[in-house]
Amino acid sequence: MDHEIIARRIELLRQEHGDLDAAIEALLSAPAIDQLQIARIKKRKLRLKDEVTQLEDMLIPDIIA
Repeated sequence: MDHEIIARRIELLRQEHGDLDAAIEALLSAPAIDQLQIARIKKRKLRLKDEVTQLEDMLIPDIIA
């Protein structure tokens, strides 16, 4: 994969991760807290974080020790 494409994908994933943070905050401030929805969003955030980590690893060249 091209480095620019990977970097752009990382940027989009981080933006979505931030959007999910905002969604969680909104749900927590709602009168009736939907714990199931919050748990689903948190799970999605973890998947995004894992994908970002994998993509960042692709950008780092392998170092032969």
